[in-house]
Amino acid sequence: MPKAKKGARRNSRKQKDVTEGLPPLNLNAAGIDVGNAEHYVAVPPGRVSQPVQKFGSFTADVHRLAQWLKACGVDTVVMQATGVYWVGLYEILEQQGLDVKVVNARYTKTLPGRKSDVQECQWLQKLHTFGLLNNSFLPPPEIRRLRTYLRQRENLVAAAATCIQHLQKALTEMNVQLANVLSDLSGVTGMAILRAIVKGERDPQRLAMLKNERVKASREEIARSLEGNWREELLFVLTQTLDLYDIYLGKIADCDQEIEAQLKTMKGKVDVEAQPIPEPRQVKRPRRQKHQPCYDLRGELYRVTGVDLTQIDSFDVQTVQVVISEVGVDMSAWKTEKHFASWLGLCPDNRTSGGKILHRGTRKVVNRASTALRLAASNLLRSDSALGANFRRLRARLGAPKAITALAHKLACLIYRMLKFGKAYLDRGVAYYEAQYQRRRLNWLKKQAAALNLQLVPMAELAH
Repeated sequence: MPKAKKGARRNSRKQKDVTEGLPPLNLNAAGIDVGNAEHYVAVPPGRVSQPVQKFGSFTADVHRLAQWLKACGVDTVVMQATGVYWVGLYEILEQQGLDVKVVNARYTKTLPGRKSDVQECQWLQKLHTFGLLNNSFLPPPEIRRLRTYLRQRENLVAAAATCIQHLQKALTEMNVQLANVLSDLSGVTGMAILRAIVKGERDPQRLAMLKNERVKASREEIARSLEGNWREELLFVLTQTLDLYDIYLGKIADCDQEIEAQLKTMKGKVDVEAQPIPEPRQVKRPRRQKHQPCYDLRGELYRVTGVDLTQIDSFDVQTVQVVISEVGVDMSAWKTEKHFASWLGLCPDNRTSGGKILHRGTRKVVNRASTALRLAASNLLRSDSALGANFRRLRARLGAPKAITALAHKLACLIYRMLKFGKAYLDRGVAYYEAQYQRRRLNWLKKQAAALNLQLVPMAELAH
């Protein structure tokens, strides 16, 4: 067969339209190809002489875009989540009364069709007309504001941690081995010594007198570690880095004030005076947290959510705050806890073909909530609870990565149940979990023995 005929037949197969024969669901749908400087907009054919037009990204241009969509009789708009370029456009169109849908570009690319031969906005408009696109989850505005404050706080904490690394680097280059005798350079003793060095103190014995009583190293060891080469250029770096660290600490405090104010504006689910917050769970060795907020964050989260999520083992207030700022407090966006765990990327996503599993693993999802749940699951290794016993058993059998994913999935289900049904979490302990596990294992062995026409007999009965 000639090559031209082969190519034509191949192109005819590629250009098959997936919307052929489907009934239209959204007759007044428009599609927008979001860009940094320009937005391409497509409306249904026949509304205007040019159904595809280009608009700028300035605020006046976006308002003109919204007025043009209304003049064309459009009531629903679809766009892809392209970077952060869609955020401002989404808010303006939503304020104008349009039903705006934000879809994941991953799902639009998997649909076969003539997408490469037409403009992106026309393809989106067509898919949205036939109802082939699913809207992405967007939390309510109050949660989005809280999320913005919290993400800024995370950036500030990361920048402060970078300053500590630069301080340690400058000390090491001067051969001041203070980090070898102090476990935390940003602690009380470390900061006191650093501030004294910046003010001009060079005597190791006087600097060692700033040692806090909780530091295990002796004053003699600290004094020996402070003998170094006091180079002027490195002392200049040390001074500027310490000033930056103080600035970041001040900005973190300002961010905490904004977060507290935002939490107070959110509607509560419980009356704290009528239903006081439960007592915090007892932790044998509490993990030391840096940059903790100075206000009652646990009480505010309890008032907003209606439940105390910190009762779950390995959950602290920072973990709960991250999860709430990413998913909100309304679980109606997900039908079941399995849908919620799948959205977080904590469910198996096996690739099968011909009855054979080609690839095992979870779907790659970039989500701060799922990351926080995985970190909380990894902290269950030494937890004296039922979740800790479950994690240790799965870790010994499956390995750490799979056990962390499995326990993160369980933690996500617990959060879903508590937020949706308002039930408190109750930890029955390691003994209860081990007894339940042994009971399930014994029942499984009895079924296996019955299938082989055998019967299990306890050792105590054989002794008699």
